[in-house]
Amino acid sequence: MTQLMTQPFQILVLNQISANGLKRLPADRYITAKDLATPDAVLVRSADMQSMDIPASVQAIGRAGAGTNNIPVKAMSERGVPVFNAPGANAGAVKELVLAGMLLAARNLVPALRFVQGLDAKSPEMDKAVEDGKKNFAGFELAGHTLGIIGLGKIGCLVADAAIKLGMHVLGYDPDITVDAAWSLPAQVKRAASVNEVLKNSDFVTVHVPLVAATRDLVNADNVKLMRHGAVLLNFSREGVTNDVAVLAALDSKHLAWYVCDFPGGAIHGHAKVIALPHLGASTREAEENCAIMVADQLRDFLEHGNVVNAVNFPNVSMGRESGFRVAIANANVPNMLGQISTAMANAGLNIHNMVNKSRGDMAYTLVDVESAVSDEVLNSLRAIEGVLAVRYLPS
Repeated sequence: MTQLMTQPFQILVLNQISANGLKRLPADRYITAKDLATPDAVLVRSADMQSMDIPASVQAIGRAGAGTNNIPVKAMSERGVPVFNAPGANAGAVKELVLAGMLLAARNLVPALRFVQGLDAKSPEMDKAVEDGKKNFAGFELAGHTLGIIGLGKIGCLVADAAIKLGMHVLGYDPDITVDAAWSLPAQVKRAASVNEVLKNSDFVTVHVPLVAATRDLVNADNVKLMRHGAVLLNFSREGVTNDVAVLAALDSKHLAWYVCDFPGGAIHGHAKVIALPHLGASTREAEENCAIMVADQLRDFLEHGNVVNAVNFPNVSMGRESGFRVAIANANVPNMLGQISTAMANAGLNIHNMVNKSRGDMAYTLVDVESAVSDEVLNSLRAIEGVLAVRYLPS
């Protein structure tokens, strides 16, 4: 038996992770702690890892949530380290917060609450003040209005379904919609051909996309003016997807009625027509538990079997065990890599029982099951192949 299998995996935990998630890592095979010098993997929620000196021992990072902006994904890719996340695990929580945001805006609840807080409860005129003041907060009902959704992943689909059940019309846009999401999308959703079409034809617009180069300033000075007069913009995705300066200008000109977001920083802070929440999207007991369980399972499957599911920088690769000797190889997506891997094993007299290889952009990943033990010499010959980033030996 190798040292890999006799020593427990060490998991560095950077945030408070749900206990039910950590229970998915059996105590006889895993050590989880907040201070480990040579961890095999890292579990994180919101801790900033961008400036962290990540130990060379780290083989994987698991983010108990969807966004990975706090993780140096590019640097990890260059080391052959997958970064896992938990897409969809917090979808129910975010959906409910989006609905709450629409109601806060439509019914002017924030200024109404501030008005009530400012009343003198001891005054004999309080009832009259309430009746006189309530006319300033008259709003409108959601039913019959159009909700535009940009991004039709798990969250977008759930928001669409809930809005339809509230009697709203829904217009959706997502050029990269997955097959699973398309099947989940309610039939009543009208498909838009562009972001601009959504902005032009919606009373509410909510964005549910990751923050990448293509989505930064997705709503900006050029297209925010396309939105309907008095429309409401919601961003429970990521700060930066909407341009703060453009949104503030639209609010100041009264072109937009409200901006509702989950990010209270920057120029928008304190604006009377901004409803900013303190990043509450996934802050429910249920969402935190779902995310922790999902990412813990993914980490365990990778560490023990080399399988990759829901990594933001690796292709999805899973292969059932049919042999007791497995090698996992992360490499640059370049020609003849499989040929070199096969040749190195053949030269060592190893018979390949099963192999799967997939690529994603510049990254490729290969699982190889062989019928006999693999020596350190063979592993080192694989590591020496130009373009190979990481090699792991996973005997069962």
